[in-house]
Amino acid sequence: MRIVLVGPPGAGKGTQAAYLAQNLSIPHISTGDLFRANMSQGTDLGKQARAYIDAGQLVPDEVTIGMAKDRMSQSDAVNGFLLDGFPRNVGQAEALDVMLKDEGVKLDAVLDLEVPEDEVVKRIAGRRVCRKDSSHVFHLSYSPPKTEGVCDVCGGELYQRHDDSEETVRTRLEVYHTQTEPIIDYYRAQDLVVTISALGEVADVTARAMDALKPADKG
Repeated sequence: MRIVLVGPPGAGKGTQAAYLAQNLSIPHISTGDLFRANMSQGTDLGKQARAYIDAGQLVPDEVTIGMAKDRMSQSDAVNGFLLDGFPRNVGQAEALDVMLKDEGVKLDAVLDLEVPEDEVVKRIAGRRVCRKDSSHVFHLSYSPPKTEGVCDVCGGELYQRHDDSEETVRTRLEVYHTQTEPIIDYYRAQDLVVTISALGEVADVTARAMDALKPADKG
């Protein structure tokens, strides 16, 4: 299967992508991983991306598209893939259509993870991270520490990252609504969009997604 995963920040795309890719036996291709791999390997595209990032600028679509095209041409993606974070706008979606058409294949589904905006803010703004070890993450509502402001694991101070502040989250949501959400209508016109609720336990959301993808799988 060839799937695009979309949803607002805080929808759990990364978590769901990993589970879905494993269940469907296809590679999970995320924009973040593409950037990291190309920059660490020193590819031409990686060098271009690093130059923009170091200058505090957005990486242009053509660089991201080039990385995605290269990754999708690798042997493990011949029979399918799950794209997470790409395409991020209609221009990239159009470029992806051209790429797939050139290869004689097409998308099977666009899975839209739906989460109310207030829930997104609650999920992200409630996170607290340990200063000693950033892998220790808590949540004020869902997994609070035993002692307020103190890491259960190592006793380090818990703090809210700048990216997790409510103001930053609402800015990220605005960017999503403006730049990425229009691809849902773009793909809806191609009858590819499958929308599910991303509320509830991780396993429940995965099961919901797998059920929703079955018609595309059979097709």
